[in-house]
Amino acid sequence: QVQPVESGGGLVQPGGSLRLSCAASRTFTIMAWYRQAPGKQRELVATHAVWGTTTYPDSVKGRFTISRHNAKNTLYLQMNSLKPEDTAVYYCNKHPPPDSNDYWGQGTQVTVSS
Repeated sequence: QVQPVESGGGLVQPGGSLRLSCAASRTFTIMAWYRQAPGKQRELVATHAVWGTTTYPDSVKGRFTISRHNAKNTLYLQMNSLKPEDTAVYYCNKHPPPDSNDYWGQGTQVTVSS
């Protein structure tokens, strides 16, 4: 498995929007976005099953939207109404996540600050 390549992060003001993209080597039944803030464990942000079902934790529900393009092995995350607590490095991968750290990409940094 080749590591995914995430992109689209950056610095944005509170209330702003960003769209993240992920190029994966292949598509899995369930793909997901994760994030890790400094000093915290990696957490699940959104999942997207190949049949269309999506899930979100309460912390991002109504603000984030996950989508995928299976033919292109690409995963997206539209993030609106961003808050400072959304600041983290964002990663994409399959869900459940792989056991080895070797299968994680570099992630993309999202910083929400005024």
